[in-house]
Amino acid sequence: MSGNMEPAVFIARLTGPLLVVIGVGVLLNEANYVAMITEAAHSPTLIYLSGLLTLPLGLAILNVYRAWAADWRVIVTILGWLLAIGGVIRIVLPQFTATLATTLYSTSAGLTVFAVVVLVLGGYLSFEGYRSLMGE
Repeated sequence: MSGNMEPAVFIARLTGPLLVVIGVGVLLNEANYVAMITEAAHSPTLIYLSGLLTLPLGLAILNVYRAWAADWRVIVTILGWLLAIGGVIRIVLPQFTATLATTLYSTSAGLTVFAVVVLVLGGYLSFEGYRSLMGE
C-alpha cells in the first residue's frame, strides 16, 4: 500500500472496479452468464476450486480490515465475511452451493438483480476508494 493508505480504502480500490466490471459484464452478456453458472453448478471441481479462491480472499480482507465502522467501510468487512463464508460453504457443502447457484442465478431476473446490486456496490466502493484522488 502506498503511503498511509487505510486498508479499507485499498480494498475498496481493488474490489470496487472489479465489481463494476462484473456487473456490466453480466448485464451485457446475460445469456453467457446463465450458461456459465449452469455449467459451473454442475461441476463439483469448479465449485471446489472457487471455494479455494474465495476463502483466502475473504480471509485476506478480514486480516487487513475487519472493523464494524459506522460508515461505508463496514461494506469492506461484510464483503470479507461473505467471501470467507462463501468459500467455506463451497468447500464443505458443494451440493448446497450448486443448488443455491442454480436457484438464484440461472434465471434472467435473478441474474439481473445480482448484476445491478454488484454494479451499484462496486460503483460506491470505487467512489469511496478513489474519492481522495478526485481532489478531496
